[in-house]
Amino acid sequence: MITGSEMAVIDENAAALGVPRKQLMESSGNAIAHAVRDLVGPGDSVTIVCGRGNNGGDAAVAARFLDDYDLRVVLLGRAETITTDISRENWDALQQADYDTSEVRDSTAVDLGDPDLVVDAMLGTGITGDLREPAATAATAMNDADATVLSVDVPSGLDADTGSFADNAVSADHVITFHDTKPGLSDLAADVTVAEIGIPDAAETFVERGDLQRLTRDPESHKGDHGEVLVVGGGPYTGAPALAGQAALRGGADLVRVACPTAIAHEIQGYTEDLILRPVEGRKLEPSHVGPVMELANEHDAIVIGPGLGDDPDTLDAARAILESFSGTAVVDADALSVVPEVKTNASLICTPHQGELVNMGGQTAEDWRERCALVEDFAAELGHTLLVKGHYDIVSDGERTRVGRTGNPGMTVGGTGDVLAGVTGALASTQEPMHAAALGAFVNGRAGDIVYEQRGNGLLASDLLEAVPTAMQQSE
Repeated sequence: MITGSEMAVIDENAAALGVPRKQLMESSGNAIAHAVRDLVGPGDSVTIVCGRGNNGGDAAVAARFLDDYDLRVVLLGRAETITTDISRENWDALQQADYDTSEVRDSTAVDLGDPDLVVDAMLGTGITGDLREPAATAATAMNDADATVLSVDVPSGLDADTGSFADNAVSADHVITFHDTKPGLSDLAADVTVAEIGIPDAAETFVERGDLQRLTRDPESHKGDHGEVLVVGGGPYTGAPALAGQAALRGGADLVRVACPTAIAHEIQGYTEDLILRPVEGRKLEPSHVGPVMELANEHDAIVIGPGLGDDPDTLDAARAILESFSGTAVVDADALSVVPEVKTNASLICTPHQGELVNMGGQTAEDWRERCALVEDFAAELGHTLLVKGHYDIVSDGERTRVGRTGNPGMTVGGTGDVLAGVTGALASTQEPMHAAALGAFVNGRAGDIVYEQRGNGLLASDLLEAVPTAMQQSE
């Protein structure tokens, strides 16, 4: 089963892999036509009711495969307001071929005729709430008609993310849905057919630009709505927590604070005025700092712990205690990774080891990325946390789902790129579930590296990635 919003991600990922939505629409339309042929015979009357989105575009394609039927195609709305180019192209193709088409511009013009079959292609998986006019009147007409009703993807009025059903939704007799079943379809008194339309498995496996659709913002949002991140790091190193903090800001967090030893606070602040410092007394993180750090951590949406901490036993004891006391989402990087296998915590951890660190944690690795996927998934299940294992192919798994990131380049072996990854992932983890945050973090960090590599080649620096992160998060090709 897959939600409507996830389906939109997969559609865009398929396009990134070379299978454009126009090609998928042609396959969807062919599948609809096959469903029509299974329900009524040649010469029977069929009315197709199209919406102005891709759902209607799918049905417009289907019309071209139904020449041996008494066919009418009705568009709800004006043709010039069709919302996607490919749907408009398929509607225009019907005009050019002189199919029986008409536009319904208000509810008073809804007239299905007396067909043997009605195809409901008004609204697809991205619509929520009660149907509005003229779709509401069209739905009532479908429900009252003697005709068999075939809905495309989901009945208009079904929320494909929650499975909820609007009071005035279409009551379908049959549903032809694509790629996978959707929430709520199993609860209907309708026959549901899942049609494969040529989406490759890779569109769900590989993290691609479609995943960036998860990153939306309410135009009326305020400071803090998009995440507050606490970076816990520094001691023997100052650059790592500074990179992680700046990366979290570039990754979209509204506020980023850094909890670090007082001995290096001035140096970290010197990197940028955008970071807010919350120093703890001393030269390294120690067990006595756990209380003050936890007071800070509990005020944040996510924490990033590990950059620049070092491996002093007292520091690792403090990191262990922080993770055991925390109940939110924590990105764990660098030396702090070593304590994860023994930590008992209610927190959701996103661990970002390279393959050597993974082995030190007790995991296994392999040369072939497919084998590594299985090994990482097994270890993530054993830990009960999400793993983002860095490599030529980044492997991300929560023990049940596994994704693969393929962005990045050999120039990113330079020190500090992992700190940028931790910071970006921390920002994403403040608004996304851990699995999505880790997958997006891997994609964005690698894509930023690829942007910089075009200019710097193997001479890129981790700090160069910071400016490229916002561009890497944009959905354009």
